[in-house]
Amino acid sequence: MSATLPRKALISISSYHGVIYPDGTKTGLFYTEALHPYEVLTQAGFDVDLASETGTYGLDDLSLTDRFLAGDDKSVFDNPDHPFNVKLTTQLKKAADLDSEEYGLFFGSAGHAALYDYPTARGLQVVAENIWQRGGIVAAVCHGPVLLPGVIDSKTGRSIIHGKTVTGFTVEGEVVLKVLDKLTGDGVALVVDAVTEAAADYSSPMQPFDDYSISGGRLITGANPASARSGAQRALKAFDALPGVASTA
Repeated sequence: MSATLPRKALISISSYHGVIYPDGTKTGLFYTEALHPYEVLTQAGFDVDLASETGTYGLDDLSLTDRFLAGDDKSVFDNPDHPFNVKLTTQLKKAADLDSEEYGLFFGSAGHAALYDYPTARGLQVVAENIWQRGGIVAAVCHGPVLLPGVIDSKTGRSIIHGKTVTGFTVEGEVVLKVLDKLTGDGVALVVDAVTEAAADYSSPMQPFDDYSISGGRLITGANPASARSGAQRALKAFDALPGVASTA
């Protein structure tokens, strides 16, 4: 089954764009959490599509600050003609319009925005389910794992993370960014609560912003923005290790 998996990936994008930070700025797509997987996968010969549940998106303002966007990443952001920016701004797809059979790998990018729309993003979950059932790879980073409780394995009738170890953004990180009260007040489930409810074991990095990602067979998760690249590298390695898939590395 894996021998016929397309070398094509879907990077999912949150469609939520709203104020959560104390200075009145908005959450949305955490820019590098989609850029870094895009770079890893395209450099490895993947065709990559970007899609959100609604076909719309907004950027997370925190992700555009000097703390999180610098060097080569800033150069990419400043170039509207970069292929990633073209995909994001003019070719972003709507989940309901996707043909799941086109993809062999799913990567859930995030930002705090994911807490608001990913748990009910059924269109994106269906794509991830289809890829999983065909033997492909499902990955998510930072707040992206809140999508996964709703990704159901048809063989078990339970989430694909049931009984597995996953990571994601920590409660400590929410405190550091001063958004915990806002998130709990809005009634959204934090990553640790969402995955624990789905009977997954949550594993935390030593520090909230350490690069930390986990491979669990065909399931890959990363803890924070610093883990988007390593998470994508793990997803690539897992894909190339599938039976009958030839690595281009």
